[in-house]
Amino acid sequence: MNWDWEKLQQKQKERSAATGGIKPPQMDEMLDKLKGYKFPGGWMLLILAVFVLFIGTSMIYTVGVNEVGVVQRFGKYVRTEPPGLNFKLPAGIEKVTKVKTLRVYKEEFGLTSNQSDMPRAGVSGQGLDESLMLTGDLNVGVVPWIVQYRIKNSYDYLFNVKDVTQYLRDLSESSMRLVVGDRSINEVISNREEIADTAKIWLQKELDAAKTGIEIDTVELGNTNVPEPVQDSFNKVNQAVQEKEKLIYEAREEYNRVIPKAKGEAEQTIKSSEGYATERVNEAKGDAARFISQYEEYAKAKDVTRRRLYLETVKLVFPNLGELYVIDSGQKNVLPLLNLGEKWGLQK
Repeated sequence: MNWDWEKLQQKQKERSAATGGIKPPQMDEMLDKLKGYKFPGGWMLLILAVFVLFIGTSMIYTVGVNEVGVVQRFGKYVRTEPPGLNFKLPAGIEKVTKVKTLRVYKEEFGLTSNQSDMPRAGVSGQGLDESLMLTGDLNVGVVPWIVQYRIKNSYDYLFNVKDVTQYLRDLSESSMRLVVGDRSINEVISNREEIADTAKIWLQKELDAAKTGIEIDTVELGNTNVPEPVQDSFNKVNQAVQEKEKLIYEAREEYNRVIPKAKGEAEQTIKSSEGYATERVNEAKGDAARFISQYEEYAKAKDVTRRRLYLETVKLVFPNLGELYVIDSGQKNVLPLLNLGEKWGLQK
């Protein structure tokens, strides 16, 4: 849209006529007037007024609801002020440092996220090398993690450690390497929560010992894995290990199926053999005892014992002989004897 300069100039003339032709003061005119103006008491009075105003404003400050104010007098800690409107001695005497005690800070290790949903107390920029760790089975793993923490003691946070953020990072890395170094690469990949909890305990213990005033909120591990150049080889090794475990499981299953059966059969054979041996021994002992008793009776009365033994033997043998025919030795024709059994009602 093009401007209609003639109409614009006409409107400016009408405005000037309405205000009596008075133009607003320009900046150059105001500066010239200010240079020519003489303050009562001179410029010293103006400087004094500005100084008094600066001193007055430096004595009043406000502490937010999520922070505390740490007051130092000539560099020495004197008190901690709660949230709200507070007063102090002028600047140069007392100084206030505001510490956010309710905010959750975050430190990242081995991550490359460009955006962060939580504030950070310091700038790391350590790169991905800090996530490369040696495991207990002498493998190299990539272990990225995040530490979230709060400031629980503003005095300790400000005055006990020179660079508390870098100190936190160093302790976090040493604690994580200590925990990872006691575990195998498979445990590091599969047991992330257990490793994070253990590292949190170690880290909080060291921070408390140094009186850093920091309380660890959470330690979270990212996707742990092996370095990218060896991932294919590592996957092949894992596959071979799984196949090995499968074969071992199948062998154990076959072992549990065959070996107990074989042991049972062997035990059964042994028991049968032992029973048979016991039976034969007992029979032999019984026969020997019976023979000895018979011999003793035979020695006392030989004729009676001999006859008794003969009769007992005949009693045992004859029932098993079947039909018995006694033929006269002078018989010449055997035809009449063919139906002898039928004639006398004998059964074959």
